Amino acid sequence: MEKTILIHGSGHKAASWRETISYLDHREDVLCPELSVILDGHEASYPNLLSAFEAYCAQVSGPVHLCGISLGGILALEYALNHPENVKTLVLIGTPHKVPKGAFAFQNMVFRLLPKSMFASMAFDKKDTFALGNSLKNLDFSGRVGEIRCPTLILCGEKDSANLKSAHFLAQHIQQAELQELDHTGHVVNEENPKILAERLNEFYRRNF
Repeated sequence: MEKTILIHGSGHKAASWRETISYLDHREDVLCPELSVILDGHEASYPNLLSAFEAYCAQVSGPVHLCGISLGGILALEYALNHPENVKTLVLIGTPHKVPKGAFAFQNMVFRLLPKSMFASMAFDKKDTFALGNSLKNLDFSGRVGEIRCPTLILCGEKDSANLKSAHFLAQHIQQAELQELDHTGHVVNEENPKILAERLNEFYRRNF
C-alpha cells in the first residue's frame, strides 16, 4: 500500500497529527517523522533538515503522498520539486511559497523574549529554532512551483492571514492544484480542526490514491 507522510511544522511535534490520523481512512499506512529526530544530531539548518528528510523518504518504497504544514509544507514542496518521480500527491497546509521578511523579523523578536521552557512543546529548542529560522529567511519558490505536476491540495485556515496570500499563489501557479479554505480555523489546522482536516484529506486521497 502507498504510504502517506505527514510532516509537522517548527512550532509543534509529530504528535500534533495524532487526532487527524485517527480519522484517516488509511491510517495504518501513515508515517509521521519527528523532524528533530531525523536530523540525527546534525545542526538544525534548513539544508540539513531537507537532506535528512530526503534520506527518510528514500527508505520508503514506491511513490509517496506528502502532506506538510508550515515548515513541513516547505519540506514537502521542495522534495516534490527535487524528486517528482517519488511523489504521487502533495498537500500543503498553511505553507508559504516564500518567507515574508516582515513576519520573519517579528517572529524572531517574539522568540527572543520567550524563555527556553516555552520551546519544550516545539519541534526544536530555542537555539535550534533560531538557527533553523535564519537558514530559511531567503527561501523563495516563486519561480519553481510551476514545475509541480502531481495532484496538489492547498489548504489554509481562513484566519491564517499570514499564509492566505501564499495559498492563492500556490493554487494559481501549480497546474493540478485546488485550494480549500477551512472556516473558523487559524494556522495550526491539524490541532484546531483535526476532524475536518481528515475529511478533506480522505476525500482528496479517495480521488488520487
